[in-house]
Amino acid sequence: MLAWKSRNGRVRGGTQAEACATILQAPALVKCRSAEGGLASRRRLATCPTLLLVAGMVSAQWLDYPTPGIPRTPDGKPNLSAPVPKAADGHPDLSGLWQRQRTRQTVQRSNNGLAMGPNLEDFMRPGEKIPPMLPATEALYKQRLANFMADRPSAQCLPHGIPDQMLIGVPLKIVQNPGITFILYEEFARFRQVFTDGRPHPPVASPAWLGYSIGSWDGDWFVVDTRGFNDKSWLDDSGRPHTEMLHTIERFRRRDFGHMDIEITIDDPGAYTKPWSFPMQFVFLPDTEMIEDVCDNERDSRHSVGK
Repeated sequence: MLAWKSRNGRVRGGTQAEACATILQAPALVKCRSAEGGLASRRRLATCPTLLLVAGMVSAQWLDYPTPGIPRTPDGKPNLSAPVPKAADGHPDLSGLWQRQRTRQTVQRSNNGLAMGPNLEDFMRPGEKIPPMLPATEALYKQRLANFMADRPSAQCLPHGIPDQMLIGVPLKIVQNPGITFILYEEFARFRQVFTDGRPHPPVASPAWLGYSIGSWDGDWFVVDTRGFNDKSWLDDSGRPHTEMLHTIERFRRRDFGHMDIEITIDDPGAYTKPWSFPMQFVFLPDTEMIEDVCDNERDSRHSVGK
């Protein structure tokens, strides 16, 4: 029997299978406590049967420590509707711990009965569709679907790409500084550097999993321009491919203290017939912190169902 607690504080209990189903249905990071009472973080792998609910006991996590310096209501609760904080240069300060907000469009999908992660089709605006793939890209995509996504990079402890890293619903932290903004991803402890010191994109001698990013401001929108990706990551957990020609534009706007809009444009002329974009909404996570998430057991991927 396991007991687990989500970041919204709701405690639930049940069998390992029930915990697994909960995690797959709710991409929010779930904290698990074993019968011995130790805190553990969940690790999501390729399929539910290979999910490791207890990856290792950890201690001394600031999961319930009040976040200092944030606006609060008279009863002491975080005021997520407070005004947008400003940085010293007058621009909105995006700093904080954030998590993708679930919407009705991001439904749970399955492929022949196997649970799938986020699918970009569910993030498109009403009436809009992802443009057609080029023939080689479509063939690769169908191959991955036929293989039940068993070869997904994250099952091998390899990074999620962009935008997949933000789709999976695991917290990210933005640290905004003069000249550089860091985006820290809790899952697999990945990070990005977004340079805002005016430099151009570098010549790409070594394509990277998360590309090379430069940033600038367009009014209240922080615009992140990223190039130089390798072609090893997936755009989403359903296996949507991309090439090294991938170019992404991410636009971040903090609406108020606790809510942020993100718009992402995908431009990959080597894989899709035209560029396309989609929105996401993120919510500020108060009174908690990131936890260490190390993927160190890629041997489980051999048990993934595939062809």
